[in-house]
Amino acid sequence: MSQETLTRAWEVLQDAYQAQMEGDYDRAAELYQSSLELHPTAEAHTFLGWTYHFQGRLLEAISECKRAIELDPDFGNPYNDIGAYLIELGQFDEAIPWLQQAVEARRYEPRHFPHYNMGRAYLGKEMYGQAMSCFQEAINLEPRYTLARQALESLRRMVN
Repeated sequence: MSQETLTRAWEVLQDAYQAQMEGDYDRAAELYQSSLELHPTAEAHTFLGWTYHFQGRLLEAISECKRAIELDPDFGNPYNDIGAYLIELGQFDEAIPWLQQAVEARRYEPRHFPHYNMGRAYLGKEMYGQAMSCFQEAINLEPRYTLARQALESLRRMVN
């Protein structure tokens, strides 16, 4: 594969991301697919999945994330995203192992996200102590993470 093709795939991926941020999910999906045709990457599959999620296509989103993992098992984002999508589907037990894999992934920067999502899964299972621990760990990793802070405060008010 030529460097020119790789560069073009990355440019199309960036255009897709921009369309997604602007809320043009149909265009974003088309562009992600174009990027994947040029050069398949874990990032493009993951972000295509994210786009499908915004379109309410959760099962397709999960499939794209699994394709991302096949390409790069060290990339943490798709594990976290699968866990989050399973939480939306009410499949809390199924979500937790995916989120644990996100925490352990070698290539994953926002490590507070899977802890927060694990907290959401444990909250869905009414396992409040574990949920609090997960929300607290998310805050420990990213003190400015408002969602985790709000979830922890809300849970504390609920159980007290």
